[in-house]
Amino acid sequence: MRRNLRRIINLFLALCVVNTLALMLVVAAYYPKVEQVIRVYTLLRFQALTPPTLDKIFEGAIKGMVESLGDPYSSYLTPEVYRRLEEHVQGTYGGVGLLITLEEKEKRPVVVSPFKGTPAQRAGITSGDYILAIDGRDTAGMDLETAASLMQGEPGTKVELTVLKPGEKEPRRFTLIRETIKIPTVDGRMLPGYPGIGYISLSMFNEQTSGDLGKLLEELRRQGLKALILDLRNNPGGSLQAAVEVASYFIPKGPVVYIVDQKKKEALQATGKYIKLPLVVLVNKGSASAAEIVAGAIKDSGSGVLIGETTFGKGVVQTIFPLKGGAAVKLTTHKYLTPAQKDIDKVGITPDIQVKLDPRLEQEVLSHSPDLERDTQLKKALELLQGKMVTSKAA
Repeated sequence: MRRNLRRIINLFLALCVVNTLALMLVVAAYYPKVEQVIRVYTLLRFQALTPPTLDKIFEGAIKGMVESLGDPYSSYLTPEVYRRLEEHVQGTYGGVGLLITLEEKEKRPVVVSPFKGTPAQRAGITSGDYILAIDGRDTAGMDLETAASLMQGEPGTKVELTVLKPGEKEPRRFTLIRETIKIPTVDGRMLPGYPGIGYISLSMFNEQTSGDLGKLLEELRRQGLKALILDLRNNPGGSLQAAVEVASYFIPKGPVVYIVDQKKKEALQATGKYIKLPLVVLVNKGSASAAEIVAGAIKDSGSGVLIGETTFGKGVVQTIFPLKGGAAVKLTTHKYLTPAQKDIDKVGITPDIQVKLDPRLEQEVLSHSPDLERDTQLKKALELLQGKMVTSKAA
């Protein structure tokens, strides 16, 4: 017993020595940098007009470490920002209804898509718009979470956005009244005048989406569903698991997506819910992330036809790691590949049939979908499905 205890103690001491030597070697190798950090800390504490607290210094150090990744999707989340992000994930929050990302060249927030029926969409803010300022605060170099936090707030309060639309020289100012944003999931109906053809719009992906979709599909089948249009336009994405579950309704058995991290590649498989129907998927530049997972799975499996415009191109996945004190770190931990193992990050998915929507009508048409009169992408989908249904009957 004593001999075993002595061995454990000796092993522990050896590990301590090895770790100490390793730390000394690291410090020696990076001594100029370590010396610089110590000097900056000393300057902040004893020379700055308003010295920061130690808490602020440590917070800044953590933020700087995350920013060293150079990844627009990775960031340090203050307790306030993290709390608001959790509210967003849970389904409601106070804000204007925008999904944003960072444009790499300009280093400014850019709109991925507005949520349907929100103050931002009603004001005419659309995918691709640059947000130059929030309440007069310049957004140059601003991280995503700060920009999102500035736009969020108590319902009924005002926020002013300075927005530059692509192709325009002069920015516009929008004064928006924040509302309680209820993040939508699933909407759909049978299309009047088109017997057997159903329309389903997915506005984003959360924990409720798959269940809501399943219920709606059952209801439409009772109404005579024979072919389906799945609208993923301006869908900003959301839960990875929800995307896998949704795609499982539309593709046969096989991989929905490949998830790649530092060490391995893993295929997430369809869950066996497949309903075989003639299918058309509508996509545009506002279709991002989880929406692209679903669209990519359908395109690669050949179970449906994509119509519209090239998607946004967000092929990376983030994980949130909570920290003590209520803060958190959000890191890009995975990238995903389509079933054909295509990397669509910063590239997007090109539809099988490219149809552009008149940019002068896009905002109004998409906010009132399905618009059977003015929506050229929807019209093309109907034309294609009617042809498939006639062919099926003839066979």
